[in-house]
Amino acid sequence: MPTNSNPLLCDYDRIPFGEIEADHVVPGVRQILKDARAEIEELVAAESKPTYADTIGRLDDALERVKERIVPVTHLLSVAETPELRTAFNEVLPEITEFWTRVTLNERLWNRIKALSETEEAGALLPIEKRHLDTTLRDFRRAGADLSPADKEKLSTIRLEISSLEHKFSENVIDATNAYSLLIEDGGRMEGVPERDREEARRKAADQGLEGWLLTLDYPSVEAIIKHALDRELRRELYAAFVGRCREGEFPNNDIMVRLLRLRRDLAEVLGYSDFADYRLEDHMAKSGERAFGFVEDMTQRTRPYWERDLSELREHAAVLGIRELEPWDTAFVSESLRRAKFDIDDEAIRPYFPLHRVLDGMFEVVRRVFGLVVSEKKIPEIWHLDVHYYELRREDDGTVLGFFYADWHPRSEKRQGAWMNDLRTGGPRPGGFEPHVGVIAGNLSPPKGDVPSLLTHTEVETIFHEFGHLLHHLTSTVPIAPMAGINVAWDFVELPSQIMQNWTWEQEALSLFSGHHETGEALPEDLYEKLRRARTFMGGWSQMRQLSLGHLDLRLHRDPIDAVTEDLFSYIEGLLREYAPSIEFARMHAATSFTHLFSGGYAAAYYSYLWAEVLDADAFERFRAEGIFNREVGEAYLRAILTRGDSEEPEDLFREFMGRDPELQPLLDRNLGPPLRIRSPAPSAP
Repeated sequence: MPTNSNPLLCDYDRIPFGEIEADHVVPGVRQILKDARAEIEELVAAESKPTYADTIGRLDDALERVKERIVPVTHLLSVAETPELRTAFNEVLPEITEFWTRVTLNERLWNRIKALSETEEAGALLPIEKRHLDTTLRDFRRAGADLSPADKEKLSTIRLEISSLEHKFSENVIDATNAYSLLIEDGGRMEGVPERDREEARRKAADQGLEGWLLTLDYPSVEAIIKHALDRELRRELYAAFVGRCREGEFPNNDIMVRLLRLRRDLAEVLGYSDFADYRLEDHMAKSGERAFGFVEDMTQRTRPYWERDLSELREHAAVLGIRELEPWDTAFVSESLRRAKFDIDDEAIRPYFPLHRVLDGMFEVVRRVFGLVVSEKKIPEIWHLDVHYYELRREDDGTVLGFFYADWHPRSEKRQGAWMNDLRTGGPRPGGFEPHVGVIAGNLSPPKGDVPSLLTHTEVETIFHEFGHLLHHLTSTVPIAPMAGINVAWDFVELPSQIMQNWTWEQEALSLFSGHHETGEALPEDLYEKLRRARTFMGGWSQMRQLSLGHLDLRLHRDPIDAVTEDLFSYIEGLLREYAPSIEFARMHAATSFTHLFSGGYAAAYYSYLWAEVLDADAFERFRAEGIFNREVGEAYLRAILTRGDSEEPEDLFREFMGRDPELQPLLDRNLGPPLRIRSPAPSAP
């Protein structure tokens, strides 16, 4: 195939998603890697004294080209996967993994970077260049640059297998999700399920030529049943199918999990670390598995009394509903019923006030008022589905275009679960001006139902704001060095920009901007807002303990003696979860086999970071509360100190720059758990 006919090998203003086909992947990726290897070979063959520009600069350029030219393929795999695209990518995935591994194990390249660090120029670099050189040295060492040739080969083999298994784990989750469906022919079994969800299930059945209601495992479909269906057996059946994905059957992940945990331990030991958590967290804010684990255990101690309070309330209300023994498939149903009883509110009463288009327009207005950033939609042909929209982000004051982004919000069979943001291209300040960044936000939100637009729960509204926070972190970056720009920060800091955005979804002054009844345009009424606000900490102990249970599980799996962990993995997991569970049945019905965050999504040994970053975001938002949630001066201070700075300085220093002090824990406890219970508790301390 001629080079100029392959869109993966062409320079373009916008990624030509509509032109990329499976046949382009193998030859395109191989050429991309070949070109990069040639560039690196030319770099290391130079006999001149190394300089920052001809060593670090050229290496960065070569590696960024690889990332930018391959990312359209990995993106399409997450939003528009086909069997042909999957097969093609799997063919070259080992070659991609080997390329990245070989870069950091290239002895001549390593020697040149070390030689650069010892030159006079290294001592006179700009602070950001010096930081980048230092982190590059650190990253090469962490990747095994100082290992013996035999250990380098061992490490390369381990990384190759880890990459393949993580990818297979994710594929299995997608396939198991798509393989399941449950046809309900008796309409009585759907009693309690909101009309819009019943109609969606009926539409799914009709699309397959069936009569009745077809239930699937995309989360909006599952949530509608487990929260609302009066038929307890139906709740049990769908819940069990959802959490049991990939436990057995055609797409099992059991052996993959065991193998991955062993390989991660092997990788850490080859590199000289006691366990994978210590290896993974060395360059995080936590710095070590011990400190991260201490944070989780401390938060567990503080949360447990609130969890016990919530569990007691759930059990009492379950009894009122005729449920003698609370089971895992009951909790969402009982919780929703109790929330309606306590606050006279439920998601279905709120949905009409949050049509997707109004939420997006209002969120863009929040961002304009707070940060002086303007979002405008652009019509383009190069999209992968008709649901996709494309936007421009620019500064209001001088019109500088900061970036562009795609938004893809609804579930499809060829799309992975969850919600996410990805960087597609990193721009920033360049000699010729500001080069725009490019990103994407995606999710699996409630889809439109016939003539009714997509109507969201408040939780889904939070999801949109969360992912847009990640996007702002990427698109507003002014760091001129791509590997240090935007979201390329410590993993337990990266959730601060996303989670702080969620706070605006709870502020009445902001709600008036992004809520509006889909038929009348009426903003969310005062009484509904008050009910929503009072319900904010409802089941806060239960929710936070669930988050902590996953962080605890993650760290224990990656820190405990590996033979004990893997000998009978499921029993071990059940044992770890038992102290966070109301009964053994809750511990048994875990979703580890579909836990992509841990086994394919990049959060291995770092799941604690969500709550760690919540401490930071709850505290940082207190400044907005104190000085005004639309205070432009505070917004610009946050932009300067956090959003635009990437990894140009230590995250602790950036937080102090914005807040003028270290983080405090109490705002998180107040926000998530509510008023203090009458218990003795140690004084709070932040990470």
